Amino acid sequence: MTTPNPVPEPVDLDRTLGDATGIMIPAHGEALRKDGAPWLTAAFRRFGSLPADNAVERIVRLERCAGGSTGAKFLLDVEYARPGPDLRTALFVKFSRDFTDRRRDHPGRYEMASEVPFMALARQPDFPVDVAEPYFADYEQATGTGIVITERIAFGAEAGGRRIEPHRPKTLDFEALADPLPYYRATVTALARLAAAHKAGRLSSDIETLFPWDPATGSADPIRQTAAELEGELSSCRAFVERAPQHFPERVRSAEFMARFCREALQVRENERAIQAFLTGNSDMIALNHWNAHIDNAFFWREGEALHCGLIDWGRVGQITLGAALWGGLSAAHHDIWDRHLDDLLGLFVEEYRSGGGPAVTAAALEQHLMMHIAAMGVARVLAFPEIIEFRLPGVFEASGPQDPEVLAVEPGRNCLHVLTVFLKLWEARDLGGRARRLS
Repeated sequence: MTTPNPVPEPVDLDRTLGDATGIMIPAHGEALRKDGAPWLTAAFRRFGSLPADNAVERIVRLERCAGGSTGAKFLLDVEYARPGPDLRTALFVKFSRDFTDRRRDHPGRYEMASEVPFMALARQPDFPVDVAEPYFADYEQATGTGIVITERIAFGAEAGGRRIEPHRPKTLDFEALADPLPYYRATVTALARLAAAHKAGRLSSDIETLFPWDPATGSADPIRQTAAELEGELSSCRAFVERAPQHFPERVRSAEFMARFCREALQVRENERAIQAFLTGNSDMIALNHWNAHIDNAFFWREGEALHCGLIDWGRVGQITLGAALWGGLSAAHHDIWDRHLDDLLGLFVEEYRSGGGPAVTAAALEQHLMMHIAAMGVARVLAFPEIIEFRLPGVFEASGPQDPEVLAVEPGRNCLHVLTVFLKLWEARDLGGRARRLS
């Protein structure tokens, strides 16, 4: 998960030599189009996804699609010389680079560095988590240039003998799901099973080399604000809540709570070293995992009454703390998940982790770990959300509440508003400030 330091400025190019396969890889859509079926054939054979006696006959469609915050994405449809039920013709292409948008090209291109070895790892038949089947992945670290090709998940359609449910957008559980709980049980189960497989040694003997543990990227973000800067952010956050009280429950918009929250957030900054030592000091709480397993990065299907989950978008995959993994999967969840079901979900994670061969941790220890991650991460990142919300949603102060159509229509704004609310509610209900103080 490490990246070069300092990160070099991006260099525009058409192709480069992949570090893993040793073949030339296209750096953008037009290069892939020109290289065409012959390149796909050679790449798929090298990756082991296409047998030597078969070939990609032609590209039927290569169409750019929107999505994500880094790299260019394409829908790719192909025909094979010898079609078969195990060969997907509807594929998805993700480049690490986007030469049309410098913001998407740099420095996020390094997020694919760990995704490529993970795609190779995920091809093993007994992999503990369902993923979009990988067809090719390679990357050149020196330039941050890479490509990942997987099957395209057939949201809302039949595929591979199972019907995939429609894509679920995050922070809209109340609209899209009659009962959100089974979806988050499925997601938490997937995260726990991957962590357990790593700790039990069932994935690879090279995990430590492929995905080295790095506290700087695997734990809560460092708090970079000075005391004065943090005081300014807290003042802005408090002013935002006061100007938009309709978006927050009474218990977190009260003057008493906001004063306590601001005081305790400054203490979290003072105690950051102790908090980070706690988060990173127990190897049982660190495992290979998905860092952004929100519901929109998952696909679901049913077998009888049981709901199952697969995960997509594995950029930045690596060894992370369990608190980071759980926050990444639950922070956008329906408020009922946090208010009524969190302890049950933590118990589910603990049981799946243990039964899958992982360490025997307690639900109480996992809850403490998650809360301390949220405290440090929130002070480092979430306090900046009011500024983002105001920029994305200029009408937020006039909107009727978090479910106002104007709010719901702007995904970045509604997501930040939801996560900010979850963060403040947890601080109030789970005593994040008091816990952090007691660690020092």
